[in-house]
Amino acid sequence: SAVGHRTVHGGSFFTAPVLITPEVIAKMEECAPLAPLHNPPIILGIKEALRVLPGIPQVAVFDTAFHTTIPAKAHLYALPYRFYTDHGVKRYGFHGNSFQYVSRRVNVLLGRPEHSKVVIAHLGNGASIAAVQDGKSVDTSMGLTPLEGLVMGTRPGDVDPGIILYLMRELGLGNKDVDRILNKESGLLGVSGVGNDMRDVLAKAAAGDDRCGMALDLYAYRLKKYIGAYAAAMGGLDALVFTAGIGENSPEIRAAACEGLEFLGIEIDEALNGETRGVERDISAADSLVRILVVPTDESRLIAEETVEVLRREGPNIVA
Repeated sequence: SAVGHRTVHGGSFFTAPVLITPEVIAKMEECAPLAPLHNPPIILGIKEALRVLPGIPQVAVFDTAFHTTIPAKAHLYALPYRFYTDHGVKRYGFHGNSFQYVSRRVNVLLGRPEHSKVVIAHLGNGASIAAVQDGKSVDTSMGLTPLEGLVMGTRPGDVDPGIILYLMRELGLGNKDVDRILNKESGLLGVSGVGNDMRDVLAKAAAGDDRCGMALDLYAYRLKKYIGAYAAAMGGLDALVFTAGIGENSPEIRAAACEGLEFLGIEIDEALNGETRGVERDISAADSLVRILVVPTDESRLIAEETVEVLRREGPNIVA
């Protein structure tokens, strides 16, 4: 009946799912430089789907849309203001489909859809974390592109911009070199030297590999800093949620992220945490003031639901 496409970067053009038209595709192509690993193949997939399924309405559901509620104090960069007004340089955030689905589930689990302060950590090969207050995103770790924030499989997350300028100047690196290093050679892969698969890094670290141990320490430390920062930004915390491949399946990373955060009311049940992989579960200690939840994400379901809503809204205006 219809096709829903996960679409990463909608730039300033798209703040909600839309019916795909030639004009929509053109705007998505304008956004491609902001997500060079994602938007071009997504656009290719859309064009092929339109070719093989003529006459079937198709909908683009944007990862950036959920974060359009982030206030100016969190989405602006302290750069000359013209870069924002003339070129759309701001924090867009990503993994919005996942955050939106998980936040809905969390509100059900908390039993209070309003007045909730939740930190959600989407930990996969790409990783980001979001502060969700009363069901709306108020801050997130990824920025203009998916490079900022947490340590990821092959991306560094937060890095001093001066390092890039230094390497370009001292090593003669060009734009393509820097793009390759930041998107494909950094993160867990770059530090561990083993790879970007968390399972491999954990196994090597357990066997005594020092670089893998450092990679895990860096990963967990950065995650812990963001949890604390977002709790401070919201003025409290009701729930901490782990989702996506690593978040749902790695007790080690969940435990490391929570270690030392007892002062925030975060206390994990070691036994429950250790036996939880890929299932929805509360892994809080009995006396934890903050609920610690594992919630498997379901971006495909969210995209399907959003596609149905677009079709209902468009109704007779749909043009195949």
